[in-house]
Amino acid sequence: MEKIGKLGVWFFPDSLSGPAVGKLAQGVERLGYDVLWYPEGIGYESFSFASFALGETEKLKLASGIANIYARDAVTAIAGHDSLNAFFGHRFILGLGVSHIPLVEGFRGHQYRKPVATMRSYLDQIEAAELSIPALERNIVLAALGPNMLALARDRTKGAHPYLVTPEHTARARGILGPDKWLCVEQKICLAPPAEARKVAAEVLSLYLGWPNYRNNWLSLGFTEADLSGSGSERFLDAMVASGNAEDIRNVLQAHFDAGANHVCVQPLHPEETGQVDWNALEAVADI
Repeated sequence: MEKIGKLGVWFFPDSLSGPAVGKLAQGVERLGYDVLWYPEGIGYESFSFASFALGETEKLKLASGIANIYARDAVTAIAGHDSLNAFFGHRFILGLGVSHIPLVEGFRGHQYRKPVATMRSYLDQIEAAELSIPALERNIVLAALGPNMLALARDRTKGAHPYLVTPEHTARARGILGPDKWLCVEQKICLAPPAEARKVAAEVLSLYLGWPNYRNNWLSLGFTEADLSGSGSERFLDAMVASGNAEDIRNVLQAHFDAGANHVCVQPLHPEETGQVDWNALEAVADI
C-alpha cells in the first residue's frame, strides 16, 4: 500500500451491534472515505473487528487506531496484519500504540513500561518474526505524539497516527517525520453551534484529561493547567473539536492539510445521540 487517501473516518464501535458495524463500514465506503479507523480499548478485539468490517466492504481500508501492544505479542500482531492483508486484498493498516497506564495496568493487569523503548523492542520482534504466510508489504503506523515516538515512526514504519492534536502539532510532526511519511491525524468534529458542541466535547474529553500522554502533549502546545482543569476551557474544547457549520469544520480540516497532514481521520461526534454515527457531519465534509 504505497498511498493513503486524503480522508478517513475514526469511530468508537463498541456500542454498535454486528449489523450496525456492517452498516457503518458500508456507509463510510459509500461516502468515498478511504479508511475506517477504530480503537482497541475495553470492547471489540482489534483484528476480529477488522476482519468483520473488511468482509462487509469491497474497497474500504481498515486501520487499527490503535492496536494495543500489551494486548498481544509482536509475532501475533504481525501475523494478524499479514493474514488480513492476504485475505482482503491488502486493505489493512496496523496502527500500533503503547496505550495508557489505566488501560494497561488497571484493565489488562500488565506493567506499563517506558513507551519508546517498549515500542522499539516490539518492532524489533516484528522484524525478526519468520512467518510462513507469503511476504507482503507491511502497512504499519505508530500512535505518536512526542518527538521521540515520532522519530521512531519515521525510522521504522510508514508513519504516524497522532490523536487529539491541533494543526500546530501536525506541523511539528511533519517536521520530524520528513516529507514522505504518512501523517494520519485524528480530528473530532461536531456539526453544531460551538456552544452546543462544547457540551459534547466536554463529555467526550473527560475520559482523556487525566491521562499523562495527552496532558503532556497539550501542555507542550501552549495549553495551561487552567485550560485542562475541570471539563476544560472553551479554548481547549474548541481546539479539540471542530464545530459550527460545514465550512467552519472544513477550514479546520484544511488547516491540518496545510500543516502537513496527508490524511485526516474525521471523528464525528453526534450533537444529540452520544455513540451514534452522525451521517450529516460525514456527508458535509466527505468531498473536501
